[in-house]
Amino acid sequence: MSFIDTFLNGEQRLFKPNSLTPMQKLALRFVVVGVLYYGLSAIEGMIMRIYEIQPIPGWDSEHFFAIMTAHPFVGIFGSSYSIVFGAFLFLVPFLMKKPLWSIKLGNWSFILITFGTLTFWLTGFINHYAPLYTLYWPLPADFSQFNPLGGAIFILGIALVMVGTLFFVFNIFKTIAYTPEGWEKVPAKAMLASATGFSWKESIFRRKSKRRDNLVSLPVAAIARGSVDTFLNAIIITFTGVLILVYMVAALLGYDLRESAIDALLYKNWFWWGLDLIADGLVLIFVAGTWYLLAMLITGKDLYMARIARLALWVEMIVSWTVWSHHLLADQAQPVVLKIVSGEFVTAFELITQGLAFFITLITLWSARPLKMTNELKFLLGGLLGFGLAVPAGIIQADIGLNRILHNTQWIIGPHVHVAILIGLVMTLYSAIYFLLPILTNGAKLYSQKLANFHFWAHLIGGIGMGAFMGMAGLKGMLRRTIYYEGEFNLYMILAGICGALLILAFLAFLYNIIMTLGVNGLIGIFMPSKLKTKALLPEEE
Repeated sequence: MSFIDTFLNGEQRLFKPNSLTPMQKLALRFVVVGVLYYGLSAIEGMIMRIYEIQPIPGWDSEHFFAIMTAHPFVGIFGSSYSIVFGAFLFLVPFLMKKPLWSIKLGNWSFILITFGTLTFWLTGFINHYAPLYTLYWPLPADFSQFNPLGGAIFILGIALVMVGTLFFVFNIFKTIAYTPEGWEKVPAKAMLASATGFSWKESIFRRKSKRRDNLVSLPVAAIARGSVDTFLNAIIITFTGVLILVYMVAALLGYDLRESAIDALLYKNWFWWGLDLIADGLVLIFVAGTWYLLAMLITGKDLYMARIARLALWVEMIVSWTVWSHHLLADQAQPVVLKIVSGEFVTAFELITQGLAFFITLITLWSARPLKMTNELKFLLGGLLGFGLAVPAGIIQADIGLNRILHNTQWIIGPHVHVAILIGLVMTLYSAIYFLLPILTNGAKLYSQKLANFHFWAHLIGGIGMGAFMGMAGLKGMLRRTIYYEGEFNLYMILAGICGALLILAFLAFLYNIIMTLGVNGLIGIFMPSKLKTKALLPEEE
């Protein structure tokens, strides 16, 4: 076999896109696009790492801050949302052994998130719309500083992503609730109550003799509870986007609304409540549920302390609605009661809920030893380590005294944000991808285990190293969202840049491994309509 044949068709020649069901193709489309958007986000991150060492000739500061604005949105919405949504649109019906409620709606979610992300990214690239990812008022609506057309298109892209997100949430809950034709009828309200945790009859607090078995499995419950936060986040971010869009459209029509009364503090509380539902709700709940599912699938055992785990997911969902104020600890106008109760006390409680998830997952794995160190197990352990480092870093920041020192420095964005996302979240997603790959492709064999091993170590060392060196710079006083032209923190930025390069190499190794596994023709075939029945679960059911 020539190299060209290998590259086009895949080394194993096992992957046949025509044999895939609509559900499998839908999941793979999301994952492939999510991986590509991760690559784009990683490249943008590397550009910023280089710019922090030495400003790039021909790239002005506006371009730098435009990248800083788009970079997290591409990483969160374009990459993480795509991979998570694709996996869960497959896993919920797969685990419940019934078809997805609507393949068509799933495809619309894919289209809207894919093109919405491309829309807001292109706007930042072309028009340099750069109010930073916080979008603090009145910065995002300042059309004296930013092109109102660019701002309007940027917000339109975000809105497309949010509509696609709402379609995903609706599809998930409809799949959980509906009864397929010919099945024994189960009340939709009972299914939804069990999934979200608002079912007293299944409660851990009810006497054991009077409890009923849960109607949905623990992983499905985790997906449902994370989807509640996803829904709330989409509503809040959409409303915020509409508010900004009104100002931008008015400017395009010749009206100046800058004198209109928008309370900046109220806006910041509203905005961070919505945005924090991603970080402290959606991510932690979805990740914990994914840990539980992977632990059960890897070990073949029931989850240790499953009822406690189910309760912890419900508590995490409730807690996630009340912790946003830790982002405003340094804001002098923020009420002290919110700083203490929401910012410190409730936030610290997340150390307990996430610690329980960490403990339960590790004990489940420990109980099944000896285990073969597969790719999915290695990356699962990496994800656990990531959150084991990043969550305590976040709790440290959620202290009024320490927050005054750390808040606006590279410490926040390094040891907490990047380690949580790159190591905790992304390595968990990689674990799920490695596990689901043979299921979604009907047994395609990974092209190279050596590349997978390199992917693991380069990503782990690169992610932790970059976060650590950014944190060291922050402790020395390096501010975030700031360009240093005199090279004051070059030593730390060079070391962070080297670690960032490791992350790029890890991604390229993974991407090449996947392309060689599936083949270019196979990848193209994923985006072609399936020839199997729309309601099919897996090919063997045909």
